[in-house]
Amino acid sequence: MKKTIIALGMQLLFASVALASNPYREAAQRFAGSEMARFPEAWQLDHGKRLFFGYAQGVGCCAMLEMWKATGERKYYEYVEEWGDTLIDANGTIWKYEMADYNLDFINSGKVLFDLYRETKDGKYKKAMDVLVRQLSRHPRTLEGGFWHKLVYPHQMWLDGLYMASPFLARYGAEFGRPDLIDDAVKQFRICHEHTYDARTGLYYHAWDESKSQRWANPETGTSPNFWGRSIGWWFMALVDVLDYISEDHSGRAELVGYIQGLAEALPKYQDKDGLWYQVIDQPQREGNFPEASVTTQCMYAYAKAVNKGYIAPEYRAVAEKAFRGLNAKLMKENADGTQTLTRCCQVGGLGGKPYRDGSFEYYIGEKMRDNDAKATGPYIMGCLELGK
Repeated sequence: MKKTIIALGMQLLFASVALASNPYREAAQRFAGSEMARFPEAWQLDHGKRLFFGYAQGVGCCAMLEMWKATGERKYYEYVEEWGDTLIDANGTIWKYEMADYNLDFINSGKVLFDLYRETKDGKYKKAMDVLVRQLSRHPRTLEGGFWHKLVYPHQMWLDGLYMASPFLARYGAEFGRPDLIDDAVKQFRICHEHTYDARTGLYYHAWDESKSQRWANPETGTSPNFWGRSIGWWFMALVDVLDYISEDHSGRAELVGYIQGLAEALPKYQDKDGLWYQVIDQPQREGNFPEASVTTQCMYAYAKAVNKGYIAPEYRAVAEKAFRGLNAKLMKENADGTQTLTRCCQVGGLGGKPYRDGSFEYYIGEKMRDNDAKATGPYIMGCLELGK
């Protein structure tokens, strides 16, 4: 026991020393502190107005858990645990969650439950994860087996959905002895790649409508008409995250690494001189388009992690470093109270619905921007930590 305590103490000491001498980790710590100062409770992340098992809060909480692991500072873990403990009752019931909505967005916050379950040994977190897996087992699918993004978006796969559900599904499979779930997660990427990848640009369309009935859908291919930056960021992050739970000998692993390598090769040509990517990623020079924070932080994270994991060549680290410099020079604001604000974050982006979103260039550049959106701030923190490794 004494040896264990000494070892833990040394681990925390080394983490503290590494943080103090590492500018990227210092940046992560400073911005995580800024988020906790303006959003004292985790449900407030992403400007939350009420207690909610939201996907954006999940992104922010995943970042805080990574801060805890990197620094050993318990405050980051406790920030997340308080949220999870409040949201989930003793029976594993998730506050305001409705399985019948069949909404992939609700799966994303399930990612934080693995660490809460391991740390607390509280069975309610496992029960909640079981519920989310049960949703996916019943979730509506395309004819090939791809998850619909939501019940209200029938026959559609969105790049966003791969990040929301597939890493969770694969991790559950890896940690609880369900290899079939890992296979299913890999299948989701394969189907989505087949229908959204554009060989001319090396990019991915935001979504695909199997039925080709949506007004935004190409009548021949079913794809949406544009390359939305953040959707590609979601896809890129999903790929580097899901591979954490796919064994070296899995038949689909090399295929997913290939997707990462292809995208890593394509994206630098769309990065501007400051290191930023744009709202509509392939048209940076078009009037009305602009650099956007979330696509830039998400790609920064994915590049840095892909390099660290050996999926892409070490030279690609420079792409992530350039993004880091651009974010801090152009989109980061220093506040009088010592905190930082990340600006130019797209609040939301989607297709269909009411009012109808047609996926046009004009639609995407017309969406509202705001500061400190968790879909940008969470990946910024995680990207800084990856750069600091």
